[in-house]
Amino acid sequence: MRRFIDMHCDTISELQKSEANESILKNHLCIHMEAMERAGTMVQFFACFADGKEYVDGKPVWNGRHRQIRPQAWDRAYRAVLDMIRRIRQEEQEGLRLAQSYEEILENDRQHRISAVATVEEGGVLNGQRERLEELYRQGIRLITLTWNYENCLGYPNSRDSVIMNQGLKPFGLEMVDRMNALGMLVDVSHLSDGGFWDCIRVSRSPIIASHSNTRSLCDVPRNLTDDMLRALAEKGGAAGLNFYPVFLREKVSEVTVQDIARHAAHMIAEAGEDLPAIGTDFDGFVCKDVTGYLSGPGDMELVWEAMKKQGITERQLDKIWSGNALRVLKAVL
Repeated sequence: MRRFIDMHCDTISELQKSEANESILKNHLCIHMEAMERAGTMVQFFACFADGKEYVDGKPVWNGRHRQIRPQAWDRAYRAVLDMIRRIRQEEQEGLRLAQSYEEILENDRQHRISAVATVEEGGVLNGQRERLEELYRQGIRLITLTWNYENCLGYPNSRDSVIMNQGLKPFGLEMVDRMNALGMLVDVSHLSDGGFWDCIRVSRSPIIASHSNTRSLCDVPRNLTDDMLRALAEKGGAAGLNFYPVFLREKVSEVTVQDIARHAAHMIAEAGEDLPAIGTDFDGFVCKDVTGYLSGPGDMELVWEAMKKQGITERQLDKIWSGNALRVLKAVL
């Protein structure tokens, strides 16, 4: 069976909200053990996602053009992330083990186990405190998505407002990218402003990734990457995880099919080479009931494989998209 790496899902944060008897073993969500085993999952990145506004007392503060989250809310969000990390460890079982290095991923694979890689989606939880990055690393976090949809201590989010979109990393953000390089943590630019993206390209000594971002040329939303960004990411030795969220695949969401995923993959290859595209499903980060006949979870990955072959993507390129490109980055950074 082909081995499959998914660089982003929101299953853990959703399980934190769900019924007490649900787990990765069995739940109502997209990602659970049966689905991962059916897909041949080798590595599943589990995002500890903290939406800052959920931890705010009262309304978030608006600072000029965009929303800021109060420091006290980031502190509460940080504690929530620590709870999610504990949840991942509690979910470990014979067939699923936390992996904190490339070598552990390979060993888990030899033992026919799925590797769980713990990540943080929303660098604002650092709240300007350097020691938090060190603690997250000790707790097993191996990737941080620098921003979500708010300004934070690291930088600015993607936005349709060009003033915000052109803002780069803050001094603390530049410092944290440098420290993440030193520790061996993946720098994730999905959700980041264009200015922040280019700062990461400029200052990072290690490959960086966009864990769940598509191509802006095919779907013009700010969460996706321009062709120049795709090329720069590839030249940096990084990878871009194809996002299955319909709004990032086609502007008319009701018409989305798996073939749209294949179109974005082919465009990445044409613009930046076959070493760039990977998979970052964003499963459990979206629900799109208006789209019929679409994917329900990793158990449907064979449909994506067939769509990519129909798009003209070769078997060699498919192997790279399924696991090879992500494994190369994991080896380089972890």
